[in-house]
Amino acid sequence: MKASEVLKIILDNLKDEDVALSTTGFISRRTFALKDRSANFYMIGSMGLVSAVGLGIALNSQKRVVILDGDGSALMDMGTMAMIAAHKPKNLIYVVLDNGSYESTGGQSAISRKVDISEVAAAAGFKQVFKIDDIAALQRSIRKILSKKGPAFLLLKVGLSSSEEEGGRVSVSPESLTRRIMGMLQKGSMSEKI
Repeated sequence: MKASEVLKIILDNLKDEDVALSTTGFISRRTFALKDRSANFYMIGSMGLVSAVGLGIALNSQKRVVILDGDGSALMDMGTMAMIAAHKPKNLIYVVLDNGSYESTGGQSAISRKVDISEVAAAAGFKQVFKIDDIAALQRSIRKILSKKGPAFLLLKVGLSSSEEEGGRVSVSPESLTRRIMGMLQKGSMSEKI
């Protein structure tokens, strides 16, 4: 599967009010190129932290929160994976695109080639854990997975991408992204905590 294909399928199945947070690097670039919207937040320059931001939003909102992370980033902050499982936010879906590398920084090998991140999520306490490596299976099951009571975890095995799939840099400044997502969240059911 290609990362751009799986991201398109996920983004096309989100509701307008669903919050999507993407990790730094190519995942954010591709998400921005495929479907920029006010409910997207791109974690620019902060590898390993998108899951923490997603957990904070999920705990303070009724909106569905979808985290789009990479294998290297997810493994960098496994403590937050355990925290998500411990807090059990019903509105959170954690998606990891696993290509076995740190693709955004040059394609260095990641330990996800030896560590099954879906097994880590299950051991941490995620009750709903899915692993998909076939595009047809993802197309058949994405709506069902996105409707699951969280916290749910979805591992997508993807290949390394070609340079055409990289997408351009996110052209919205971090400050503007923050204002945009806060404005979108305040229109909904966000609590006063954030």
